[in-house]
Amino acid sequence: MSKKAFGIDIGGSGIKGAPVDLDTGTLAADRVRIATPQPSTPDAVAEAVAELIGSFDISEDMPIGVTFPAVIKDGVALTAANVDRSWIGTDVDALLTERTGHDVFVVNDADAAGIAEMEFGAGRKTSGVVMVVTLGTGVGSATFVDGTLVPNTELGHVLLHGDSAEKYMASSIREREDLDWETWAGRLQEYFSHIEFLFSPTRFVIGGGVSKKHKKFLPLLDLKTETVPAKLRNEAGIVGAAALAHAEEKALRKAAKKAEKKAKKKAGEKTADAKKSDKKSGKKSAKASTDKKSGNKKSGNKKSGKRTGSSSSKG
Repeated sequence: MSKKAFGIDIGGSGIKGAPVDLDTGTLAADRVRIATPQPSTPDAVAEAVAELIGSFDISEDMPIGVTFPAVIKDGVALTAANVDRSWIGTDVDALLTERTGHDVFVVNDADAAGIAEMEFGAGRKTSGVVMVVTLGTGVGSATFVDGTLVPNTELGHVLLHGDSAEKYMASSIREREDLDWETWAGRLQEYFSHIEFLFSPTRFVIGGGVSKKHKKFLPLLDLKTETVPAKLRNEAGIVGAAALAHAEEKALRKAAKKAEKKAKKKAGEKTADAKKSDKKSGKKSAKASTDKKSGNKKSGNKKSGKRTGSSSSKG
């Protein structure tokens, strides 16, 4: 039986979702895309997410992973990129769980893409420090150390030329300024050389829509770090979100089972202690009863002796 979970990728212009076969890292059905509501407030987006899920026939116990363009900590959005600022401070996890009726697990969008690449794509079976960098409207990053995610690294915002690096070398900047591939690659060289110096990674995985044209710019980079194109591309967010949801749900079930086992063990120890206490009380009670009977017998003999003595005396 194949492992499945549902993945949803929330972006500034569209919300995409589909069930995912987690044995293969592929979509188990055609994805559905709906436009992101404008304004993209929490209530409006939550309704759109519920609508998207409703277009699929999935079981109520299927976990759902959702990417969100923000720093996410304990399910709460701490920033808001390309969505309404009213999301800041919103418990995205709780909101979408309540609106959809499913267990929802929320993750930063770049982290989700990274999870997909590490599980099924260009980062698979790679140890050391792996950085998945998505080049799009902005620059997203996901950092892994020996396969473990370091969440919310936001390396697109390191300073380069006095401002966030993404404002200088994102894919959208190349299009806006009509840069040729060589000129843009020069900007990427500056950025990745800086990141390489700071973190000494094992591998860079370059994602985003522009990764389809990786042959036009990756060979122009001169880096010590192995640099490869992402494999999952536009499906990475959905697949990564689903993989995260499945892993989190499994961890929760394991923790619940462990807690239940611990509670049963504790209850069993209490029962055993109660039995020992009852047994001890029973022994005390039996001893007390025996001592009482023995005392009565001794007392009766003394009385009898006194009577005999007086009778003999009288005789």
